[in-house]
Amino acid sequence: MLKEITTKNILILFFTLIVSKAFSYNIKHVEPPFWWADFNHNKLQLMIHGENISQLNPKVSYKGIKIQKVHKVDSPNYLFLDLLLKKNKPKKFTINFYKNKKIILKHDYEILKRKTGAENRETISGKDVIYLITPDRYANGDEQNDEVKSLLEKYNRANKDGRHGGDIQGIIDNLDYIEEMGFTQIWLNPVLENNQADYSYHGYSTTDYYNIDARFGSNKLYLELSREAKKRGVGLIKDLVLNHIGSGHWWMKDLPTNDWLNYQNKYVQTNHIHETVYDPHVPKSQKDLFTDGWFVESMPDLNQKNPFVAIYLEQVAIWWIEFADLTSLRIDTYPYVDKNFTSQWSKRIVDEYPNYIFFGETWINEPTMVAYWQKGSKTYDNYQSYIPSMKDFPLQKSLITGLLSKDSWDGGIGNIYRTLANDFQYANPYNLIVFADNHDMQRTFSLLNERLDLHKMALSFIATTRGIPQVYAGTEIAMPSTENHGELRKDFPGGWIGDKVNVFDNIGLSSTQIEAKSFLKQLLNWRKSSKAIANGKLIHYPVINGIYVYFRVYQRDKLMVVMNNKENEEILNLDMFRETIANKNKGIDVISGEYFDLSKEINLTPKTALILELE
Repeated sequence: MLKEITTKNILILFFTLIVSKAFSYNIKHVEPPFWWADFNHNKLQLMIHGENISQLNPKVSYKGIKIQKVHKVDSPNYLFLDLLLKKNKPKKFTINFYKNKKIILKHDYEILKRKTGAENRETISGKDVIYLITPDRYANGDEQNDEVKSLLEKYNRANKDGRHGGDIQGIIDNLDYIEEMGFTQIWLNPVLENNQADYSYHGYSTTDYYNIDARFGSNKLYLELSREAKKRGVGLIKDLVLNHIGSGHWWMKDLPTNDWLNYQNKYVQTNHIHETVYDPHVPKSQKDLFTDGWFVESMPDLNQKNPFVAIYLEQVAIWWIEFADLTSLRIDTYPYVDKNFTSQWSKRIVDEYPNYIFFGETWINEPTMVAYWQKGSKTYDNYQSYIPSMKDFPLQKSLITGLLSKDSWDGGIGNIYRTLANDFQYANPYNLIVFADNHDMQRTFSLLNERLDLHKMALSFIATTRGIPQVYAGTEIAMPSTENHGELRKDFPGGWIGDKVNVFDNIGLSSTQIEAKSFLKQLLNWRKSSKAIANGKLIHYPVINGIYVYFRVYQRDKLMVVMNNKENEEILNLDMFRETIANKNKGIDVISGEYFDLSKEINLTPKTALILELE
């Protein structure tokens, strides 16, 4: 006979379940998952996440590791442990979690040995050319990971804004092509997990800072990419987002603190007005709205003023640099991040890697506002930045508008000269990243009205001016596009089985694509051997009659570039440039091999950039 169910029995069962729940413990996340010895900073903060973990008392089994402080926060499911690495040596140890002197949980942790010379690792410089890749749209090397059961968005190549299946294996498979084209660095749009319901392919909505998205591969495969690239003399640059996360981040189910996010209890969008960061007249509320507001509703804005958030993001950057042997970092939406934090964050990177060149995105077309963020630049409010490089958006705009507009006292190709004349505002303009297009704007070829001559002029310029050039994958074949993001990031031809056009194998290319690719390949491979490009000072002259002349000079090596932006042939008299030409008698066209007598005038072809090595 069934036992009679009474009110007393129900209450006993209810309270049993509550007690059982209260004393149920586990560990779901420990971040960073491991660390390294011999950093200048010998402190490490661990984020421990698990059910009711704050009720336990953690202790370390190894005397060389000291828990300086245990932080309990608003959520009972987090602990933050401040560890002092007293001996600062590689070591495996156990963190024991006690309850009333009884060990309830254990977690093994490891401090690894750093590679010799890790603090002075290879980084980017003026000798490099960066190849920017949107991984989902480049090459599908492993069709088995096109869909992953645990991740929301599924494969749909027919949707221009969907996931198309490109992955890390596809990039590894085509490293020979990248090397042969003359690229020396690859920058991938973010490859960390983006578990969003839609529009997740671009990677800018991070949902796990310590794991590669399984549709791209794995941490192990990412490390293999880095190693295989380095065998070919190609470095790896990581795109990292410090400003925001994706709404699908596991934190969102259980935020550690009540102020982990800006506007944590309601959605408030940023005003997207960059000028408010610098404006001496704007009220504080508008400055705060720019940095604290959310980029979009699916991208919750991180509160870097929270010290736990700040330390977490510092350690993320260092962890990936060390784990994947990265040559650089690119930081998304840099001015949107709390600027006191970016000062602290960038200093931490420089403290550990004193010669490391990493760069931020400041999409604004005023050199003053870009220079504000570069290490060593003078600022109106004495803001101290330590990031060595920024993306040079002002020069990109001047390049495009200059090539398209007619020559005048305040227009035409003189736009380039006038922008470069503002280089006095930068602490080091030679560290800036120069480009004609990127993954967020219409393709160079289309920006320049699908004129191949202008396209080649633009690429000639970024390959020879001061700074570190970046080329977006597809630009090498003069890929056209609209301004729509999904369309301008369309699939790289040949990256999928069955593609009728294959850039990697030169199958089905049009005459325009063949010419564009051949031109850039020759230009970039020549560039590798030029000391004037790698180390040379920029000397340029004001634009006269639509002709811009500049030099790169390093010791005895001299390079002369003549950009004729006129629709007709021009004759260039060299007398104006004698002080820089000096004792050089001839110039060799790096593309055609043709010799030019520098004692005579030079005939210039319309809409061309003539690149001469001087002898």
